[in-house]
Amino acid sequence: MKKEGVHTDEIVRPKLSFGQEAWRRLKKNKLAMAGLIIILLMALGSMVGPFMTDYSYSKQALINSNQAPSAEHWFGTDDLGRDMFARIWAGAKISLFIGLVATLIDVVIGIIYGGFAGYLGGRIDNFMMRIVEILYGIPYLLMVILLMVVMGPGLLTIIVALSATGWIGMARTVRGQVLSLKTSEYVLAARTMGAKAGYIIWRHLLPNTLGIIIVHLTFSVPSAIFAEAFLSFLGLGVQPPLASWGVMANDGLSTILSGHWWRLFYPAFFISITMLAFNMLGDGLRDALDPKQRR
Repeated sequence: MKKEGVHTDEIVRPKLSFGQEAWRRLKKNKLAMAGLIIILLMALGSMVGPFMTDYSYSKQALINSNQAPSAEHWFGTDDLGRDMFARIWAGAKISLFIGLVATLIDVVIGIIYGGFAGYLGGRIDNFMMRIVEILYGIPYLLMVILLMVVMGPGLLTIIVALSATGWIGMARTVRGQVLSLKTSEYVLAARTMGAKAGYIIWRHLLPNTLGIIIVHLTFSVPSAIFAEAFLSFLGLGVQPPLASWGVMANDGLSTILSGHWWRLFYPAFFISITMLAFNMLGDGLRDALDPKQRR
């Protein structure tokens, strides 16, 4: 027996949370999912890749120098006879580590700085943003060189150099979002009830900017990876015996005219495919986390 006003044939879709609905939209984006799979494969390869060959990334064997890709050396060898396959995955660990750590530092500093600047507003906001503009005007390469002189070249120096001004973009983004959200009714209600600024920013404002923060993060990682590769290419990056894609590309460029194409091809390929994967994932996340797309 049917009740009046109830349609038994109607299919009711269970209500999804914003995160579940965003994941559902992201899964429909083939390019974004392809980017996510590539990133996961890169991360997996950086962990298990060096163990897939009998050769160490730092072991030299001059008798095997500059050998083309073969069944023994899948990606060939460099001028010191080191296995390129092992060095590619060792470089992946360095490049991904620098990109992720530098980006996380940028995100944390940018969220804190931009959140308080946007919420406090007024003279404090103007003062804090003038500092941002001053830092933004400092040439990036000059800051890196100064840090290299003070700290010396190395992994820590690159992370500090990338983080010194990398948080500025995140701070501006968060500040703009907080400025538009701090006049919302729920923020005014929390302020009326005596909530402190830190609590309001953490509990009410940041959750509503999480989508744009995640998107900014996915676009910042490839920028950091490329910056590390660029610095290593210039000789300002990690130092031997450590390997990174930028160092390998710099070493391979000098031998490209000698016919040793694999020396440059493989590091350049992995830099390109990793940056492409993060950008595809970032585009997909931007669409999936857009509140206007929610039904």
